[in-house]
Amino acid sequence: MYEPKTEPPISSTAFTWRMAGHVGIAAGLLAVSLGIGVLGYHWTENQAWLDAFLASSMILTGMGPTAELHTVGGKLFASFYALYSGAVFIVVLGVVVAPIIHRMMHHFHLEDKD
Repeated sequence: MYEPKTEPPISSTAFTWRMAGHVGIAAGLLAVSLGIGVLGYHWTENQAWLDAFLASSMILTGMGPTAELHTVGGKLFASFYALYSGAVFIVVLGVVVAPIIHRMMHHFHLEDKD
């Protein structure tokens, strides 16, 4: 997927397309995660769709809960969704930053010293 250190760095246009692809993957993961949250809050807490969207987007972005949870299922879902959201944050950050770090390392010819 990335060029080896023996080849020159890709052009700026190709890098822009690479970044667009990575941002697209990250956006897709966020959209799927948001969908899971909306469905989970809607089904476990019987929240309206808009309220479920608000609750899941707030948890996914790390802002915290928006409403009091009343059911055991809702509380369990919210707990696991919050843990899942933390992992998604790390993965999305890695997917978006990886091409930038690779380009910087490739540009400065940093080598791994074993």
